[in-house]
Amino acid sequence: MNLSRTARIVLWGFMGFGLSFIYVPLMLVVINSFNKNKSFNWPPTGFTTMWWTKAASNPGVKDAIFLSLLTATFATVIALILGSLAAAAIARYSFFGRDVISLIFVLPIALPGIVTGIALNNVFTNFFGGLTFFTIILGHATFCVVVVFNNVAARYRRMGTSFEEASMDLGANRITTFRLVTLPMIRNALVAGGLLAFGLSFDEIIVTTFTAGAGQTTLPIWIFQNLFRPNQAPIVNVVAAALIVVSIVPIYLSQRLTQERK
Repeated sequence: MNLSRTARIVLWGFMGFGLSFIYVPLMLVVINSFNKNKSFNWPPTGFTTMWWTKAASNPGVKDAIFLSLLTATFATVIALILGSLAAAAIARYSFFGRDVISLIFVLPIALPGIVTGIALNNVFTNFFGGLTFFTIILGHATFCVVVVFNNVAARYRRMGTSFEEASMDLGANRITTFRLVTLPMIRNALVAGGLLAFGLSFDEIIVTTFTAGAGQTTLPIWIFQNLFRPNQAPIVNVVAAALIVVSIVPIYLSQRLTQERK
């Protein structure tokens, strides 16, 4: 479809406004992390890396990062196992209630986080004896499973069944077919889903607030707790800037892996 010059300019203008609305505030966070002024007056009064040095040696930041990494890793492993198995069952087999089960798997990511958090909090406190580190993992796994499931199910639908059927016609059993044929074909979807799940878990704060036990402080919760403390505000800015930079990597890799190869 050919667009007039005016239409192209308007569309580029809207796109530029949308991207600026999203990314300019993020750029300001990165710039302010090097701001010499503790109050972050604009424009910056000077350049310094002092806040980055203090953030690197802050024990609260280190503990929060370690807990977030540990939680995200366990939640991603659970999501990869359950999400890939569910995707295989729903994409490859016909059975009663398949569409309902598919909806149930996707529903957690569509629900408001606060609703999911309250529901999980009630279950964990009433039936699991309270909130612990493991309740955070289970809470994160509820929405991480959705990401893996969607990626793997979509790959199953695109690749069809001809290669798997040919493998079994040639004498391979289901395990061999999965190992040599199916797994290589869905590997990129698994990696992409795992990267997205890890990123979502690492940044999650709403569900974590309702599922974290006493003393369990992930990085997003640490940022929220210290955001309005005058002495901690510069360090919070540094941590936020670092998260912006680090978050680019899994999103970029996931986007590259899920692209269709020409």
